[in-house]
Amino acid sequence: MTAPPAAAIAPLAAPAERYRMLRLIRGFEELALGLVKSGAIPGGIHPYIGQEAVAVGVCSALGPADRLTSTHRGHGHVLARGAAPDRLLAELAGRVDGLNGGRGGSMHAADLSLGILGANGIVGAGAPIAVGAAWAAKHSTHATHATHAESGTEGSPVAVSFFGDGALNQGVLLESLNLAAMWRLPVLFVCENNGYATTLPAATAVAGTATGRAAAFGIPAEQVDGMDTEAVRAAALRAVERARAGGGPGFLECRTYRYEGHHTMERRMKLRYRTPEEVAAWRERDPLARAAAPLDRAAVAELDRSVAEQLAAAEEFTLASAHPDPAGALDHLYADGLRPRAGVSA
Repeated sequence: MTAPPAAAIAPLAAPAERYRMLRLIRGFEELALGLVKSGAIPGGIHPYIGQEAVAVGVCSALGPADRLTSTHRGHGHVLARGAAPDRLLAELAGRVDGLNGGRGGSMHAADLSLGILGANGIVGAGAPIAVGAAWAAKHSTHATHATHAESGTEGSPVAVSFFGDGALNQGVLLESLNLAAMWRLPVLFVCENNGYATTLPAATAVAGTATGRAAAFGIPAEQVDGMDTEAVRAAALRAVERARAGGGPGFLECRTYRYEGHHTMERRMKLRYRTPEEVAAWRERDPLARAAAPLDRAAVAELDRSVAEQLAAAEEFTLASAHPDPAGALDHLYADGLRPRAGVSA
């Protein structure tokens, strides 16, 4: 088995690079769906199909020292930041060569070397982690100097918190908005509003608006077409530049749509809460087709081919990777090697 390459921030500066990442995320999720069906991925996943423009648009606005927190529907964010698809797929399958040794699975993938502070199975729980990371960055001259050294980007590193419309009523998110605003932290809150919290329509659960939540704390907020990669990128660049320059947090509501169910279990449960007409109307706005339209057709075909090869290799890598030894089930359960703060007894 060939070892995966070292982690590196995904190159997303050019339209062709952004299209390739969109295709990679879409293909990865389609492959993962097949592996769930075959049983190679236990427990199921929350597919990101349809929402790819949000992850790619936002991550294309970030620098090497920036950080992000993700959600239970987080594969797109992790890939768009640069995680190796073979190691992420192995993580979903619970294999030892996964990003986190198969211990995080679909909902808790992380790669600190890329600034990915973790996907999270708790709705809204990534927000306070992002706020903490932003606070640390703002108060660390070393972190600021690292930003200058790595990318020439002036200002503080930025933390991004992705969350869905289902998190808009979570107290932990509101507390995070408050602290970020009070302390003028470099945080970008990104609401991926796909219209449903599991099966509950957002319109029946959210009083007011998503952007209104941010406005109540004095945070600049913008609503953007979450099916348009370039629109998301432009809005994210504005918010990130403002946060990096000391302007405090920003908030984006990306209006998007998931083509698949909330979770793969829906296929068995045969839930009916969306009409075929609604799904079809959103499919007409597919972010991949929109991103491919201005590109040369031959170039698009070549990008599609290279992604297909990469995913085929990822599947081979994953299925060849060993399952963890049950004897090590308690490894990493408790922290060790910690150094207490000055004045605190061990």
